[in-house]
Amino acid sequence: MSGMNNEPIALADALASFDALWSPRILTRVNDYDVRVAKVRGEHLWHVHDDTDEFFLVLDGELRIALREAEGERTVVLPRGSAFTVPRGTEHKPSAPSGASILLFEPAGTSTVGDRHDEVPGHVDVTTGHALR
Repeated sequence: MSGMNNEPIALADALASFDALWSPRILTRVNDYDVRVAKVRGEHLWHVHDDTDEFFLVLDGELRIALREAEGERTVVLPRGSAFTVPRGTEHKPSAPSGASILLFEPAGTSTVGDRHDEVPGHVDVTTGHALR
């Protein structure tokens, strides 16, 4: 990836460099995976990644992830310092009523709205991640 350098990345500095919500920034790449950080608040949308799991780590605040599983719908609550992996093919909807900063680990090129999704609300950025400035 262009512009990727081999220097330590301060997460606080990376997060301070942008304000946009639901609009991940790519910190670095590990093999074929992006490590992304995002600021989130309010609701995302129901979506599915057909071919990849999605790893979430909560850096600050609290993230909730609603899941539609074979047994029914449930919501996992992730306080700061918690991690969770949404299995591929599982419909999910992240939300953060009070706001959160999160780290995501997923294959490069993965869309923020997955392969199948509800109508995209105006506040959600349909992106495969933006370069960190």
